[in-house]
Amino acid sequence: MLIEFSVKNFMSFKDKVTLSMEKGNGEENINNTFNVNNNVLLKTAAIYGANASGKSNILKAFTCAILMVRSSNLLPINGKFELIKPFLFDSKSKNEPSEFEFIFISNKIKYRYFFTADTNKVYEEILDAYYSQKPTNIFTRTNTNSYEFNNDKNKLEPIISKNAENKLFLATATNWNYEKTRDAYLWFSNGIDTFDSLEHISENDLKEYSNDNNLKKFALKLLKESDILIKDINVDYSEKEMDSTMVDMLIPPLAKSGGTIKMSNVKIELNHEVIDKNNNKHYYTLNFNDESSGTKVLFALAPFLKKSFESPKVIIIDELERSLHPALVEFIIKLFNNKNINKANSQLIFMTHAGYLLNLDLFRRDQIWFTEKNASTGISDLYPLDSFSVRKDENIEKGYRNGRYGAIPFIKDIDLWLDN
Repeated sequence: MLIEFSVKNFMSFKDKVTLSMEKGNGEENINNTFNVNNNVLLKTAAIYGANASGKSNILKAFTCAILMVRSSNLLPINGKFELIKPFLFDSKSKNEPSEFEFIFISNKIKYRYFFTADTNKVYEEILDAYYSQKPTNIFTRTNTNSYEFNNDKNKLEPIISKNAENKLFLATATNWNYEKTRDAYLWFSNGIDTFDSLEHISENDLKEYSNDNNLKKFALKLLKESDILIKDINVDYSEKEMDSTMVDMLIPPLAKSGGTIKMSNVKIELNHEVIDKNNNKHYYTLNFNDESSGTKVLFALAPFLKKSFESPKVIIIDELERSLHPALVEFIIKLFNNKNINKANSQLIFMTHAGYLLNLDLFRRDQIWFTEKNASTGISDLYPLDSFSVRKDENIEKGYRNGRYGAIPFIKDIDLWLDN
């Protein structure tokens, strides 16, 4: 589970900012927290801010760091980290590496993983494991090619030659079967995911519905609770072998050698129940692509929700409320905060403009965060609601709209627009 994430010199975040999922002061909404290894953590967190304030850049920072770990073993020599983008409005920082730090728990062990990199290479990298209250350093990398090992030198030193300047040692060591990096690496591989948008989901993205009846049941229950009258889901999944030269005409990057390529096809139909004025039931079938955006988003969410409630997962979504009714967004948040549903204690972090969620009956004060950009310098900041003196009974939605916590656009009066 995620304890803390920090980023520096990435896009609009010139200075170090930290998103903490640790419980702060106060015992309100205690069911929104959980205890793991004596760390009391938050199940959900919402990040607010004006357009272009840096909200989405937090998601991009998560995505960049996670994908760097996942793709490190696949990166060719001299390959570039194209997702890394330093703060450009400063002559010094634009030529310096970006910094990322994760503190997390994987397989009951707490880890701290830190690295700095630019598009060309890794400069620093540190992995600490907390087998006790004090950290044990697994490896420290400085100046790109200098390594220190406090333990297992005989195992780790031969792996140095397998690594490269543009590769993360965490991934390389795991790839060469070093046990003490495995759980940390697997957390990046399986334990955390980011989503820019769930609106553009296609049938091919949902092929797991074809062989998982429990997922179908879960999705139908989610739709029913959302007051969408869908009674059944029909999924037809097939694979067809095509000659690669034929595929090359449609998708050039795929066909680099002869032979055949398997192309998958998924067709989803949803059966709707309709009751007429005489109370007679009728059933109609719609193709997935003919459904509303909200229904598609719920279908896209269902597999991730089911997996999250069954095993620990961190899900980060930009604009969770997109295409969803406010009541549905609140319902999803409550699912994560409910200990009887979210038995795995998975975490949901989302960026949002939805002021209606600013409710201290729904969230704790330490679960609400803000991003704000300095208009003069272009530098974004990230800070929590509980950095302000906020009463437990305060109307925080009103306070936010009135600018008490910042992180809102300051729009001129319409008459001033006309005068210009």
